Amino acid sequence: MNEVDTKILKIDPDRIDNSKIDEAAGAILEGKTVVMPTETVYGLGANAFSKEAVAKIFIAKGRPSDNPLICHISNRDMLSDIVAEVPQSAKILMDHFWGGPLTIIFKKKDNVPDIVNAGLPTVAVRMPSHPVANALIEKAGVPVAAPSANLSGTPSPTTAQHVIDDLYGRVDVIIDGGNSKIGIESTVIDLTGEIPMILRPGYVTINDVRKLLGKCEYGNSKGEAGTPKSPGMKYTHYAPKTPVVCVIGSARELELFLMKENRKIAVIAQNANKYDFNADVVLSAGFDVESYAARLFYLLRKTDELDVELTYALLPTSKSGLEVAVANRLLKASGGRLINLKNKWSNI
Repeated sequence: MNEVDTKILKIDPDRIDNSKIDEAAGAILEGKTVVMPTETVYGLGANAFSKEAVAKIFIAKGRPSDNPLICHISNRDMLSDIVAEVPQSAKILMDHFWGGPLTIIFKKKDNVPDIVNAGLPTVAVRMPSHPVANALIEKAGVPVAAPSANLSGTPSPTTAQHVIDDLYGRVDVIIDGGNSKIGIESTVIDLTGEIPMILRPGYVTINDVRKLLGKCEYGNSKGEAGTPKSPGMKYTHYAPKTPVVCVIGSARELELFLMKENRKIAVIAQNANKYDFNADVVLSAGFDVESYAARLFYLLRKTDELDVELTYALLPTSKSGLEVAVANRLLKASGGRLINLKNKWSNI
């Protein structure tokens, strides 16, 4: 693609600079691409009603336009512009989790361009809680279609520097709004069928939904024609250049296993200060699964800065439900490479 003159706008989430918001919102309305911070990861946004603007997202990311995007809104009134009907189950979830890290799949209105939803009869919608994202969308007055603001296949960006590393010269505006607090993409739930289906696990867990709706299952992410209904399901995602291997087991079991490893390796694990893992580099994922989620993509990107041949990532063992989302991202980053030290088998 031709190089774009990228402008960086630094906006403090605690002290919104309205002049910079006006500038970024103006860029959205002019059909330009704007990277915005959210509480999950940074998003690469464009006017959802402009198929020409949305096409620039796929060009910048370097991926085909056959994967649906999430439409971001700043208030519920905007739903009526893009959604055909809002079921009661959605109203309950919105009351509890919007703004926040939950994306809901609705039946769409015909005015949503096919490029936004990959030609499906549905549309994915989220209302973020990040004050900068909300201010931008509110000022623009249109839904903002946005996937993660990274080159296709690489770990999602949780800092403005990650975005600059991947997309500088490929997008019009990058808003630096600080680090993403949650660190992994939103939960995606499909409410167009009889049973609520989680298509992509995230910070809002299946148990969170069941407490409110009584039932919820993990679902098939593909529609009738085989097109994914949820973003992030079709292509390789989250993968650093350094190969990743996921590990089921305890820290001690991994440490013993790695005694036979003769390559230069890194290890990603919780409570990493307690073990050396016989590794060249040990990267701490914090002390709980929330910290693991918040640091995950940062750590995956960090491995590419190290002089190592392989990264072993110890999967979290928490039962909170968030461990499902962390494991999901790690397994995608690894391409399915997994060692189960509990059962002593491997599919590597």
